[in-house]
Amino acid sequence: MNILFWLIIAALVLLALGLLILPIWRQKTVLSVSHSQDNIAIARQRLAELKQQLVDAEISQSQYDQYYLELQQSLNDDLSSASDMPASQGKGRWVVWLLLLLVPAVSVPLYLNLGDSLALEKAQLQQNATEIHDKIPGLIAHLQQNPSDLQGWLMLGKSYVFLQDYPKAAQVFAKLYQLQPDNLEVILNYADNLAMSRDGQLAGEPAALIEKALTLEPNNNEALWLAGMAKMEVGDYQQALNYWQKLANQLPADAEGLGQVQAMIAEASAQANTPKTEIAVKVTLDATLKAQTNQTLFVYAQAVTGPKMPLAIVRKQVSDLPLSINLNDSMAMQPNLHLADFKQLKIIARISKTGDASTQKGDLIGSTEISLPISQPVSILINQAVD
Repeated sequence: MNILFWLIIAALVLLALGLLILPIWRQKTVLSVSHSQDNIAIARQRLAELKQQLVDAEISQSQYDQYYLELQQSLNDDLSSASDMPASQGKGRWVVWLLLLLVPAVSVPLYLNLGDSLALEKAQLQQNATEIHDKIPGLIAHLQQNPSDLQGWLMLGKSYVFLQDYPKAAQVFAKLYQLQPDNLEVILNYADNLAMSRDGQLAGEPAALIEKALTLEPNNNEALWLAGMAKMEVGDYQQALNYWQKLANQLPADAEGLGQVQAMIAEASAQANTPKTEIAVKVTLDATLKAQTNQTLFVYAQAVTGPKMPLAIVRKQVSDLPLSINLNDSMAMQPNLHLADFKQLKIIARISKTGDASTQKGDLIGSTEISLPISQPVSILINQAVD
């Protein structure tokens, strides 16, 4: 939350306090002066009446003197009483101190709970996004006229990253990679955005790019971070641990991302120490069923009771049949789920006519259930069509 936001909040709170407190604080003086002025005015009026009565011979001089003394004494008493009033009125000033404590104590937490403390940042980001989006066509036109402008291509790629348009960012960094195949910044940006355009999957070309980056600069922080992520994805937890431990040792003690790195180190360490399970699977196709050699074959393990997402999955082709493979945790779709977490598993082999990961009508399928631990290979015969 930026400083400007809190300065505005502080100014509004002070304004509210001023509106509430000033009338209370001034009440003492206003009441005292008003009361004194009223008493003096009454005394003057009474004195004028006495003088007129003396002139009209309605009262004697001695009576006038007596009434004058009484009026003077009464006025003195009233003024004295008025000067004492602030002492009792001043007692109400405790409300001022209560408001000074209460208004900030209540308004700030209330805003944090009900308001949007990031409103200014969001507005600024939205404004920046609009400005960047509006400048992209001009930048593209410039690059069409100046295709060798490396800084221009880099600016275009980062603009797409800011707008979270990762496929277009990957295309731009692919172009830059062709122009500068050994530029570390280009390589890492290309790998990162290529993975983001594939739902965060680093396997394949992104992982190869990361390995190249480490070859060029073995101690690069970003390369070490991405390399650890790539190894976690394929279940190589010990190598991920090695990369991240090296990264943590290089970072300053007050580095902003150190806490996240340490958390991932803990996760990789826990995964590395988890007992590994491997299931040997043999898959064959019933001779009475027909399938095209280029159709996709999925072989996967699924919990009988629990999440339906495959715990380990391999993608092959019908041309690979008959097939012998080993299912293990490195093939998991979610690194935090392990084959050993479930005692009852269902091993499935399915030929997809569309290549879709979800089961479709017309797919060919075979399955069997097993209990862990298991030491013998599991045989699957694909012998049914999905209705």
